[in-house]
Amino acid sequence: MAYLQSMPKSETIRLREKHVGAACQLFFRSSPLKIVRGIAQYMYDETGERYLDCINNVAHVGHCHPHVVEAGRNQMSLISTNNRYLHDELVILAERLVKTLPEPLSVCFFVNSGSEANDLALRLARIHTKNKDVITLDHAYHGHLTSMIDVSPYKFNLPGGPEKPEWVHVAPVPDIYRGKYVYPNDSQVEEELGILYADEVGKICKESKRKNGGVCAFIAESLQSCGGQIIPPDGYLKRVFEHVREAGGVCIADEVQVGFGRVGTHMWAFETQDVVPDIVTMGKPMGNGHPVAAVITTPEIAKSFADTGVDLIGDVRGRGLFVGVELVTDRETRTPATAEAKHVVNRMREEKILISRDGPDSNVLKFKPPMVFSTQDADRLVDTLDRVLEELDGNRAPVTSIKLQVLVTPIDETKTESSALNTNVKQSITSS
Repeated sequence: MAYLQSMPKSETIRLREKHVGAACQLFFRSSPLKIVRGIAQYMYDETGERYLDCINNVAHVGHCHPHVVEAGRNQMSLISTNNRYLHDELVILAERLVKTLPEPLSVCFFVNSGSEANDLALRLARIHTKNKDVITLDHAYHGHLTSMIDVSPYKFNLPGGPEKPEWVHVAPVPDIYRGKYVYPNDSQVEEELGILYADEVGKICKESKRKNGGVCAFIAESLQSCGGQIIPPDGYLKRVFEHVREAGGVCIADEVQVGFGRVGTHMWAFETQDVVPDIVTMGKPMGNGHPVAAVITTPEIAKSFADTGVDLIGDVRGRGLFVGVELVTDRETRTPATAEAKHVVNRMREEKILISRDGPDSNVLKFKPPMVFSTQDADRLVDTLDRVLEELDGNRAPVTSIKLQVLVTPIDETKTESSALNTNVKQSITSS
């Protein structure tokens, strides 16, 4: 299969070492494989050597499955765009996913990866419960986003890893072979071991409720993968869910690596524990390795998310055509919405309107247009800004407080001195 490679393996290694971050480590580093082709459960290197693939869970129905390839090719030949437009395939997919899940799990959010799905799941949980404390399991891995590393001991326990946040609480992984409670030393009954491990979560819930008013969420893979393919004892999740919900929290089942029938007996691994989570996350196996993933939750939690209505506009100030709009994530604490301000600037550019941001925290939108700015320009600016801000907060009230007042002084081309400025013409522009 030499024809499937663009350069010799040695050159591939050289360029990778030069241009690809060393933190992205290769399998079999002492003698790395150069894989150029995949078919079903097999992968092929540049020499045509065939390998039985027991690693790639994301290629869920096999490498280059013809149905997946055809579907992808057909859709890419039509359109690939924002899901804020109506499209049949989006709602068909949502309906098909929901039909595989128990009630009341029925509201879908689509994202690009398992990391994004878990990040959104925690955001949903925080908004719904208004609590912050999160319980995770030792050795857990939930993604490579900063927010997910915070709840992934598999990452933050590495040498030089980030410090565990105070709001993250780690419970023992329910490993009955080498964990805190093992068979048969601590019990010869699996359900009793499940109770012992679940009550460790219960202790954290009680302490969180006493100190901080309650729990935000318990997040766990239904079967832990990076922790060593851990199968929790019978009854474990059921008792854990009871403890968490009693403390005001929601239960998140991370099905990124174990869902979609991988466990053999059920579509979803959490079903093997006879529980119904409040939020379920799915990853790239859903798209056979392509960047599509999902979060599915209850109507109640989805409504909390829709009703949040965080108004990003903290303050509007200025004179004439010198205006600043300060964005904050919390009007009481006046926390700077720096990331949101950056997003707004970039989105406005996409709409062909150039603005900038400034201030000590780069969260103030600046408006200093040329003095020939017209009423139509002001209307376009405010209407577009309103729409862009609404994208960040679908429940926000329309912009009503930005006022642009302009003194337009036309130049009399028959005069050359400063006295040529006609100060009698004034135009007042107000957009509200």
